[in-house]
Amino acid sequence: MSFRQLQVFRAVYRHRNYSKAGEQLGLTQPAVSSQVRQLEQALKQPVFEYVGRKLFCTAAGEKLASCIDVIFDELGALQNQLVMMGNQVAGELNIAAVDTAHCVLPYLLQDFMANHPQVRVHVRMVNRSESMRRLHDNTDHLVVMGMAPVDKTLATLPFLDNELIPLVAPGHPLLARREVGIQEFLAQGLIIREEESGTRQALELWSRQCRIPLQPIMQIDSNDGLKHAVIAGLGVTVLPKLTVLSELQNGSLKQLPLAGFPLRRSWCLVYLSDKQPNPAMRAFVDFVQDSIQAIEQQFARRSASVSSAAPSQTD
Repeated sequence: MSFRQLQVFRAVYRHRNYSKAGEQLGLTQPAVSSQVRQLEQALKQPVFEYVGRKLFCTAAGEKLASCIDVIFDELGALQNQLVMMGNQVAGELNIAAVDTAHCVLPYLLQDFMANHPQVRVHVRMVNRSESMRRLHDNTDHLVVMGMAPVDKTLATLPFLDNELIPLVAPGHPLLARREVGIQEFLAQGLIIREEESGTRQALELWSRQCRIPLQPIMQIDSNDGLKHAVIAGLGVTVLPKLTVLSELQNGSLKQLPLAGFPLRRSWCLVYLSDKQPNPAMRAFVDFVQDSIQAIEQQFARRSASVSSAAPSQTD
């Protein structure tokens, strides 16, 4: 058996799919199949089998999987110890970030990567449910998201306020009103994210607490699509302020003054509480924790500069 064969086996075992395992490892499906066949030849028995079109692991494969977890955990611990002995922070840092976090994560990484040039950072932008799957599958070290799930297996580090604000298109009739009620805003045609989205979950939690029913007219599974729908005049929405700073600055979206808003949540780092961090992960968590005040000040300045530069509502 070779180390690469064990890597390939573990990927296929986790995904139960040769193609997805290949995507994770940067291999073609035939290459994955070849590695599995060589492994089976070394073991002299099959580790996977198809029943119909579904891939299952054999009893021998299950035994191998339990051994591989121990092997990889030991190798990971050894690598961490050797790096720490060398008194340097190096290695890989795999981060999953939800769609809305694209406006936050690059600014966290800027100073961190400058201070730790030997860390190789890999970022995957995914939806909320995929980020949790990747975390529990141990594919990624950390997730950056706006509303962390309540789960005893997860550790959460809030590091920045996440303001959710009501948005309308420029020239919307509600902008001419001195006071606007919640029901009036919602009656303009609420457009929201998909059910798994943290932004939608925060909005639904608020509606339950206020006992105000939400009756969205449309669901769009991306922030960009949602913003363009509002700009086109299809309805109104609620989004994290940091994701629409450019639109507020150029006037293509308007923040509507509305009682009870902004809704205040937090951007968070989320990771498995029982995970043994490698040096890169530990360094990044420590960096964010030590930099919370500086991060808040940085984004406060960005928000303030946008507010001062934004065209007035009557422009």
